[in-house]
Amino acid sequence: MKSPERIIIASRVSRLALWQAEHVRERLVGLYPGCHVEILGLSTRGDEILDRSLAKIGGKGLFVKELENALEDGRADIAVHSAKDVPMDLPAGFTLAAFLAREDPRDALVSNRYERLADLPASAVVGTSSLRREAQLRSRFPGLDIQPLRGNLDTRLAKLDRGEYAAIVLAVAGLKRLGLGGRIRAVLAPEESLPAVGQGALAIECRDGRPELVAALAPLNDVATAVCVRAERAVSRALGGSCTVPLAAHAEIVSNALQLRGLVASPDGLRIARGEVRGDAAAPERAGEALAAALRVQGADAILAQFR
Repeated sequence: MKSPERIIIASRVSRLALWQAEHVRERLVGLYPGCHVEILGLSTRGDEILDRSLAKIGGKGLFVKELENALEDGRADIAVHSAKDVPMDLPAGFTLAAFLAREDPRDALVSNRYERLADLPASAVVGTSSLRREAQLRSRFPGLDIQPLRGNLDTRLAKLDRGEYAAIVLAVAGLKRLGLGGRIRAVLAPEESLPAVGQGALAIECRDGRPELVAALAPLNDVATAVCVRAERAVSRALGGSCTVPLAAHAEIVSNALQLRGLVASPDGLRIARGEVRGDAAAPERAGEALAAALRVQGADAILAQFR
């Protein structure tokens, strides 16, 4: 395959997003030493609107649209996303060409005073940006005061350090990538807080009419990560999930089979539909659709009806 001569990466301008873009840039330069790879930093509406929850302003697609515009008008060749921020249905003409090897997909408790969620006193203020996390926290610890937490990673940690929250819940992956793993007080097992679809994985998006670029990106694709994320995304797609729905799905490959768990919850945590399937790793979308059907049997449709 002929080495690409130039690749421009569209990225959000938060510190974590730029770390992710730089990581992809380094991988591409390692693969294609003669290729000039640069990063185009863009501000997205999701980064700019910080006084309202994502569920109220249009969902995670707000972190993606400006990057897709740059791909469409030729300012960039690829966009690097946190896979959990990518809507389940891409616009016509776009494709997810690669998923990089996944970092730890679990959630983390970050606190300056408490070692575990169980140590938090009644009415302690806990911050989270996610309806998924909120629902699971309310289900397990109904006495906690769950409050919205927006902003980039550094902003969220600063709010904690100013005493606005007793604890906050963040993704392990982001903390580790920025060298902030020391801030983690406890890593939450999937049984405690089932992760978001795609959490911990990086996705590379490009226009699907560029086969030579898709081929150049192929060596970056981690097959196990791609299988797991495709299965998780299929669950959410089948249920019509978005960031306005407290939905979680987490896949692992165990003994060459796909182990997939999911849940749908009401925001107050009082109703939760849970399911688990074991499927063929060669057909991740089929496993995702099977789990969505299992969640419907557990009452997912009745929970989801309030969001439509």
